[in-house]
Amino acid sequence: MSESRERRAASRPSGRRARSASGHRAVHETAARVRRGLLSATVGVVAGLVIFGLTGGTGALFAAGQAAVADDSSRVTVSAKDQDPDAAHAPFPDLSVTVSQTRALESQGIVVSWTGGKPSTVPSSQIGGADFLQVFQCWGDDPAHPGTPDRTTCQYGLNGVPGSHRDDVRDSDTSVAAEDKPYTVPGDGFASPTYTSIPFRGANGRTVATVVDGKYSYTKDSKGNDVLPDMNTNEFFSKYTTNMVSWAGSGGDGSGSVKFEVQTAMQSQGLGCGSPVTATDGSVSGSSCWLVILPRGVQDGGAPFITKSGLFWDAWKHRIAVKLDFKPLGVRCPLGAAELQLAGSELIGRAISSWQPALCNAPGGSVYSAITSAESDAARAANALAPAPLALTSRALDPSLGTDSLRYAPVAITGAAISFAIDRNPRPGDDTVPSDVQKKVGLPFTSLKLTPRLVAKLLTSSYLDAVPTFADRDHLSHLEGDKRVYNPRNLVSDPDFLAINDPEWQYQSLAAASLADALVPQGRSDAAWVIWQYVMNDESARQFLAGTPDSWGMTVNPWSSTDADKNSSKTALTLPREDFPKADPIEQAATSAAGPVNLVTWRPYVNDLDAGAYDTLRGDGLTLGAWDPQSTPPKYGKADRSLPGHQTVLAVTDTASAARYQIVTASLQNSAGEFVGATADAMAAAAGAMTATAGQAQVVAYDPASPAAASARDAYPLTMPVYAAVNPKSTDAQLRKDYASFIRFAVTTGQQPGTATGQLPQGYVPLPNGWRELALTAADDIEAGRMPTAAGATPTTSSNTPAAGVPFPSGGVVGSLPAAAPAAAAAPAGASAPDPVASGSAAPSRTGGTTPADPDLGALPAALPASVAGGLAAAFAVPLLGRLRRRL
Repeated sequence: MSESRERRAASRPSGRRARSASGHRAVHETAARVRRGLLSATVGVVAGLVIFGLTGGTGALFAAGQAAVADDSSRVTVSAKDQDPDAAHAPFPDLSVTVSQTRALESQGIVVSWTGGKPSTVPSSQIGGADFLQVFQCWGDDPAHPGTPDRTTCQYGLNGVPGSHRDDVRDSDTSVAAEDKPYTVPGDGFASPTYTSIPFRGANGRTVATVVDGKYSYTKDSKGNDVLPDMNTNEFFSKYTTNMVSWAGSGGDGSGSVKFEVQTAMQSQGLGCGSPVTATDGSVSGSSCWLVILPRGVQDGGAPFITKSGLFWDAWKHRIAVKLDFKPLGVRCPLGAAELQLAGSELIGRAISSWQPALCNAPGGSVYSAITSAESDAARAANALAPAPLALTSRALDPSLGTDSLRYAPVAITGAAISFAIDRNPRPGDDTVPSDVQKKVGLPFTSLKLTPRLVAKLLTSSYLDAVPTFADRDHLSHLEGDKRVYNPRNLVSDPDFLAINDPEWQYQSLAAASLADALVPQGRSDAAWVIWQYVMNDESARQFLAGTPDSWGMTVNPWSSTDADKNSSKTALTLPREDFPKADPIEQAATSAAGPVNLVTWRPYVNDLDAGAYDTLRGDGLTLGAWDPQSTPPKYGKADRSLPGHQTVLAVTDTASAARYQIVTASLQNSAGEFVGATADAMAAAAGAMTATAGQAQVVAYDPASPAAASARDAYPLTMPVYAAVNPKSTDAQLRKDYASFIRFAVTTGQQPGTATGQLPQGYVPLPNGWRELALTAADDIEAGRMPTAAGATPTTSSNTPAAGVPFPSGGVVGSLPAAAPAAAAAPAGASAPDPVASGSAAPSRTGGTTPADPDLGALPAALPASVAGGLAAAFAVPLLGRLRRRL
């Protein structure tokens, strides 16, 4: 046990510290802790690194105002009446639960929704709430009840959260159910009460237990003292790593929904979900797990409220469970294969992750190592004659970096997004709040609108709570006569926001630093450039950034002003740009009790766009925690993530990551003045309004300043293409051939939507015919070592007719696409892929104003080909950056 663990054990009033006398003292201390109500919220986040994770993308994208949509082929609905023999006495006899996805799972989000509950009461520091659900993951089957989960294999337990422990004292021996007695030590009075503790058996064979055969089970600490293990913080899970949802509430009609983080063995070795299992025929599958939905009523057995463990039998017997099937984890590519490199955009990572296992297992397959980096750097490197990684970029090479010799092949349509997890908290005791609004306390908002000016405010630390509380914040204010008026505390208290959003927002009492800005990734990216371009296209946003107050008097943080005279540094912030600078040098001064706090300490960066989505899923706004003087060196910690019902998170992410984690994204005001979410139709409309880049006809993009964008009322404004870029004059002919083969696969077989290996994950829009034709031509040019002709640089309007197979959907979120026709077998190595043959009826026209004809790219009716030719010289694998178990 480490020194810090010893200190925690010595100070924790939970009965886990070393004993010099009776072991029952631990239980007495636990009882005292409960009586004193020394309870605190303790759920944290896992944030971390990446490894070669070879699993395909799944999930669905919440469009603003819409329910989650996942692979509905594996959606499952179960009910209490079907699974609970004693449903008549359950908290919710009519409970019916739907799980959005149950097959082909990986590390991702799913949505659990239900009807038949009762209006919920939010938890307090001493009571777990009333009439709510708990949701968690288990790995093993109960030998005594075949076909049901074993509670000793459930990742359940949170210190300091009432009704969510694995262990607790009982009022008396008589309150203990027979099924709990093997895990119970009988009491002998007030000083040593009855104690029940449900052990945890990890999938790796190790067990954590404080009670074995009705007796205490001690372990030794580093000093040889007897200690009881901590059942809620141990080698398998803690507040920072668990995915347990301790409270999920229902609205006034008894219905509700909650996002749930599905964990594999990579995030939880104790669960082991997705660990490879080889069948007798040699096929490999992932080990399955259970999703458990546990109804909690108004009181526990032997207690007047919900304060005891949900694993105790009186609650556990009413569980509802759904089997979860996982993709197998691990490297599924042949060892010893040649490694090739891709570099640049994070946006296409989910697609490549899905494609690579199908590619690399072909004869002679190569391993593609995908490296996320600034797209501009990747394009510059690929532009050289010397062999370089294939560049993945959304923009053409900057002319200032030299003559552009790259051949661009479009390989994906995706986009940037702003995600949110914000739960309702109507002003308590306010008679002006409508009763129907009060009844929704703790339930999540599912729609949010943002204008370019509001996005600018979030990205420039212009809200009051975006800077440290005890720093000098006068620069975020203005004078009205002799009165100093500060900027709004956060987005949801801004009159600018309230003027365009649902009236329900005006009744909320929401105060958190995590609502004063958006979590943004560190480093440079095309996504950042596109977001800033979106902001700068709007006149009101430009004026605000230049220092002009909005209609309510709010002003930009002067350190982020685009007007040099008004910028506190006397240097204008240059926009658009490839990053999200935290320009304000503000610092909260150190005190005798704590260190200083600057802007990055107060509101830290996340690693990447995926991390922003992941933190949104977990409700973690990365707010500042307490000062830890014992750390080396001393530092601030991070506050625990917020439980469902109390979440307040905004983050910059991408549509594929939003789809993976099933999170809600904002509707953004586009150039036509409409608020549009990231749906399949909206991204297709944006692609149809894309125009050629000045100086590089091969690259088209959504330009919010173009007449086409101004007429595209249905277009989602942060839609982005991703191009594979290679110099056809590169001196390595074999490398060019390999890159050409990758492009051919990506734009043919790789455009079939689905969750299976080799398919296009949700969060992407399949390429239209014209784009595929352009990409196939580019692949031929790259392999042959020739530059394109002017006529072949961009797709023509006529080339964008649908191919045979699946028509582009008329609605729904990105990823909710019908299954495509089966792909044909790959052509022999070395064969070139034929152009797709167009057939079928044309897609319906978009609503809204007429889009001016563009010489390079017309509207985008899209479909998948009925058959796809492989034409691969070799096949590839991509060891991508998969999510490890995160630790802060």
